[in-house]
Amino acid sequence: MSGEYREYLFPADDPRISGLVGLDAYEYRLAAQADPFTGGLIAGWTPLYKQPFVGVTADGVLIDGLYPLEPVDPADAAPVAAMVEAATALLAVLPPEQRKRMSYPVDAPEWQTWANPEFMQFDTGLRLEFEPESVRRAFLALVEASLSPRGYADVRTMMRINGFLGAEVGLPGIMNEYSYNAALYGEPSLTEPWGWQLYGHHCAVNCFVIDGRMVVSPVFLGAEPNEIDAGPEAGTTAFVERILLGRRIMAELDDAQRAAAITHPDLQDLPEGRLDPGDERHLAGAFQDNRVIPYEGVRVAELSPAAQEAVWDLVADFVSILPDGPARLRMAEVRAQLPDTWFSWMGATGPDEPYYLRIQSPVVIVELDHHTGVFLSNTEPQPFHIHTVMRTPNGNDYGRALLRARRP
Repeated sequence: MSGEYREYLFPADDPRISGLVGLDAYEYRLAAQADPFTGGLIAGWTPLYKQPFVGVTADGVLIDGLYPLEPVDPADAAPVAAMVEAATALLAVLPPEQRKRMSYPVDAPEWQTWANPEFMQFDTGLRLEFEPESVRRAFLALVEASLSPRGYADVRTMMRINGFLGAEVGLPGIMNEYSYNAALYGEPSLTEPWGWQLYGHHCAVNCFVIDGRMVVSPVFLGAEPNEIDAGPEAGTTAFVERILLGRRIMAELDDAQRAAAITHPDLQDLPEGRLDPGDERHLAGAFQDNRVIPYEGVRVAELSPAAQEAVWDLVADFVSILPDGPARLRMAEVRAQLPDTWFSWMGATGPDEPYYLRIQSPVVIVELDHHTGVFLSNTEPQPFHIHTVMRTPNGNDYGRALLRARRP
């Protein structure tokens, strides 16, 4: 715990804070649309949502055959029975109108409305902060039944840090522990495909199951700050190990490999168009479902065995959101693409310096980026504001490739 972020807290009378005091999520939604900065982000993202889903690719061409819908060993199967039990309990506590509002067809385009900013762009499903405690508890029970213990803990950490930030800056109506949208896709079933979605500030998870297989993707987890240093949750931290795993990869590279991996040595001084006002260095964030992201950096197959294992360890840290069996399947899928796996880095490599990294192959993209302040005043990326993204490129975000394989 450092508390370093506290020197960047805005004064209470700063317009960044004072102009938003007292707003709730729906009032702030309108204010965000009217604001030149956030309104510009919304205007740019909205047309992307309306595009038919294809999937992230490296060159604009989908690679076929990456996601066969094959039988799953029961030891590696998704925890569908526990998920169905939890989803059934959730639906049971919802009045009919709320149940209808929360539920969408399994292939609905609303999957693609998820976003990670604090403002609500699309009001998909139910907004948990305005639901009774029984509904919040029941939906979180579904999340817990679906993910690994580590994955569920990470989700709750992001939500709690969001609430902590809202309290610290005096904007609990905009950022609180439950300022998240939740939705169901398809009918919860032991045999038919279905899934759920949770999204809001610094936490977005899309979970889909089909014939024993599980896809948890896209996933966005972030934190500003990455610690809770006061109150009942004091001692909570986020991404400490993940950041170290990224540095470990760089430590395993020789000088030539490190030079190839570093695409830009400075996080801010980037070519025109490479630094996005909302996503900063991220390429695979919200509304980027069809983005073309060329491979960059160094090919992982050319690295030493120790460096390759460091890469897999970092990917496994992202994949740890899945339960053990699905995580084993996912890592086997990722490792099989070693010849086409790339690692890239931006920024410095010192022990405390912020950085951006990406690991990318035909079947996975993971990104970690240190950001400037949004509700803190730092104008340079700092170690206490982190964004991470995980995608399943070539058409299997939201399990779409698997769903197509089942419905040719």
